[in-house]
Parts: sequence; C-alpha cells; structure tokens
Amino acid sequence: MSPKKATEKYTEKKYNDLGLGVKETSGVYRTLNKDGTFNVRKINVSFLERVNFFHTLVSMPWPRFLGGILLGYFAVNIVFASIYMLIGVENLTGMKQIGGTFEQFMEAFFFSAQTITTLGYGRVAPLGLMANIVAATESMLGLLSFALATGMLYGRFSKPKATVKYSAHAVIAPYQDINGFMFRVVNVQENQLLEVEVTVSLSLRREQSELRDFFSLELERSKVVFLPSVWTVVHPISDTSPLHACTAEDLEEKDAEFIVTIKAFDESFSQTVYSRSSYKPAEIKWGQKFAYLVTYEKDKIAIDIERLDETYDAPLNS
Repeated sequence: MSPKKATEKYTEKKYNDLGLGVKETSGVYRTLNKDGTFNVRKINVSFLERVNFFHTLVSMPWPRFLGGILLGYFAVNIVFASIYMLIGVENLTGMKQIGGTFEQFMEAFFFSAQTITTLGYGRVAPLGLMANIVAATESMLGLLSFALATGMLYGRFSKPKATVKYSAHAVIAPYQDINGFMFRVVNVQENQLLEVEVTVSLSLRREQSELRDFFSLELERSKVVFLPSVWTVVHPISDTSPLHACTAEDLEEKDAEFIVTIKAFDESFSQTVYSRSSYKPAEIKWGQKFAYLVTYEKDKIAIDIERLDETYDAPLNS
C-alpha cells in the first residue's frame, strides 16, 4: 500500500484535531518545542491583553526570577534614597552630617532599606511631615511587595510539574513482525506518577498543498498504572498507520512532527500534571533500537538515565 493510500485509509478511521488548526500554513517549522512550549507567536495584541505577570513570574527560570527580585529591591531603594536626598538629609535624625553627597546618599539608601523591610534599627528616623509621609509610603509599599514576592516564591515551589525526561531521539525499529515508531520516557525524580497516559499525534503536510493534517497514532500501550522505570512508547506501523511504507525522505518532504502529550497524577502534589514534547524527522533514527537500561544491584533495580538515548543497529523488517 502506498503512503498516500495508507494516509487516506487512516484518515477515515481516526482523525484528531489538537487545537492547532486543521489547516496550517506549510513550511519547515515545529509546532511544539522540545521543552513542551508552543512555537506560536501572537501578533497585534495590545500589551494589557497580553501581559500576565503571575504566569511570567512563576514560569520564568530561577536565575531570572531571583535576579529580578534583587534588581527591583535595589531600584526601589535607590528611588526612595533619591527622594530623601531631595527632601534634605536634615529631615532624617541621626544622619551623619560629615562626608560628601555620596556618603549621605548611602546613608539614605540604607535607611530606605531598613524602612522598606520595616526593620528599622532606630539610629535614623524621619523628622517632619514630608519625611514621615515618604517613610510611611515606603513601608506600606514594602509590606505589599514582600507579601507578593513571598506568594510568588511559594507559587513556584508549589506549582505541580511533571518531571518526565524524553529520549533525545525517537527510533524506527523492528517490532514483532513489522516495524514501530518508538521513544522512551522516564520520571527522573523520586515522586511517584500514577495513571500515566500518553497520546502521540502526527502532523503531516498534504501533498502539493499548504494545508496540514493531524492524526492520532494508535499505541501498543497508551496507559500504565505506575512509572517507576523506563517506558518505551511504541506505535506499531501496521498497514493502517499513516507511517506505513513511509521513508525518512517522505517524512522530511511532508515536514512531519510527532507531538507527544503525557498526563499523570502526581502523588506528591495530589494533582494531575502534564508534559509535552515533539520529534521532527531529523530527530528520528531509522534502523536503530534502544539499549536495555535496567540492571540489578543487590536488592535494587537500577536504571542508568545517562543511557536513555543509547541505541544499537537493528535491521528493519521488510
């Protein structure tokens, strides 16, 4: 059966819309990045409609998050130190009157740091109406800001996230008396994932067209109760599969993309978590099979995660 007829037969049996649009503009691109983020950019959206500070703060990398808090802390103190300098350092009791402008600014800066954290050592205190208004405003701003930062910090720690690691490559390997599309997943952390479900969808560009089709691939096993070890996900390439009779060149020509979605219940958070990734034709090894990872050490089962991508030659079935 030709690849075109196999695709048509499979379309009649099982068609899937991922919410990415049934009709997509053609071109060599990937819809889903390897880290699970969508390779989609929305344009002509106003800033107020697009901005989502909570999502940005809880999803950005830790170095950027901590660096942003530190930068904001210094920036606010510099602003209030400048205000105290404009008011006049004589309105702050206990200030050192010796030294130049820089020394006085540093005194005002550290007084601002003590005020915004409501620490207040007591050596320096505001004097007069304007200085007290500024200090009261700063202390209120500090209470609100640190409460917000603490909430964001807790939100980042408590945010459930599937710690699933995917093999860098998928393979087309012999499977029983046919071939199969395979990739491996493993939970790298000690938390337990229960009722793990996986779906694999295939995106193909139509022949001589700027449209794309999405197919839900049938799997050897789409659900496992536990995931304490490595799971090799297998799509048997039968005569009803859209991959039937396809070659590596066919997948390149059709700009194929295998979109993987994993859903599981995280025992630590007692919540359902999701994980996503994808494979493009250049990330598929043909005629390769995954090496066996499980070994036994005394009374324990050992899994070498560094060998997750290890493969060996395995001639495909004709």
